[in-house]
Amino acid sequence: MALRGFFSVRSTQISLYRTTEIRLVSSSLLSSSSRNSPYIFYGTLQDSNSWRSKFSSWSIVSSLHNNSSGLPWTSSANPLCSTTGPKLPNFGYLRPVTMQAKASPQARQMAAVKVSLMSPGIVFEPYAPREAMPFWTRWLTRTGWRRIKEEITSELKSAYAIAKLRKTGYSKKKFYDEALELYKEINTYIANGDKTSLRKSVTEKMYSALKNEIRQRESVWNHVYWELVEPIVTIRTLRARMIGVDRDDLSKLFVQLTLELVTKQKFEAYNSHGAVIAGDKNKEVLVRDIWVFEKSLFHTGACWRLCGRIKT
Repeated sequence: MALRGFFSVRSTQISLYRTTEIRLVSSSLLSSSSRNSPYIFYGTLQDSNSWRSKFSSWSIVSSLHNNSSGLPWTSSANPLCSTTGPKLPNFGYLRPVTMQAKASPQARQMAAVKVSLMSPGIVFEPYAPREAMPFWTRWLTRTGWRRIKEEITSELKSAYAIAKLRKTGYSKKKFYDEALELYKEINTYIANGDKTSLRKSVTEKMYSALKNEIRQRESVWNHVYWELVEPIVTIRTLRARMIGVDRDDLSKLFVQLTLELVTKQKFEAYNSHGAVIAGDKNKEVLVRDIWVFEKSLFHTGACWRLCGRIKT
């Protein structure tokens, strides 16, 4: 009986010792993984003296994510892997480790192919009118000197874009005529709800915005009347910018010119019964618009298109 009691006490001590060792190792692994890496280690402990030798044979089976659909191996830490270790069941959120395979020459060649953009999809450094600054503030304060520096830098950028554009046969008068014709066409398409014709005169992003604008307007007004009174009041260039889309090929450029157009227009809106609910086509309204026109310098046969409108 005494011998049996001795073995019972001994087995209890060994169990408690194993439990203590497992908790210490698990807590240290979990704390280090939470600090340094999202990877979790799994393994087996046969006894208290062999866990260090078994640690080298553990394998990484998963990475922790916020949810089960997250992409694995997003951490900057280098993952550890081993060819040995016990086969563990998949509980739905575990992902096995795979060796990083080298891409085939054909895949690398396909990845090197660069898509030729039809438009950058943005208005680069959009124009914003500035408040007038007093003479003494402008020339005798740091704020004024900073304003002068920014204005000079902006003018130099515009001059560079215009000089680059002139090498392609740019003419200010010709561009103004083309921009005015485009201004008239786009407003007419919007008034008539002609989305098909509108697509060729604007960029992809601008087309999406105008299409939503037409849809909202048609939900309120059945149709509208719009007319441009010619000649227009004034037209002038506010800003010119050059955009490169390929750092390895500096010839792939887009140019954006910001124009201010002050015109007189006639407008009238009707409901589904043909009754006038807004505007008056017999009255001229003075309208100031700031539009951004864009053109590609490396696409054959490229023409000017509307890429943005700036609120006034």
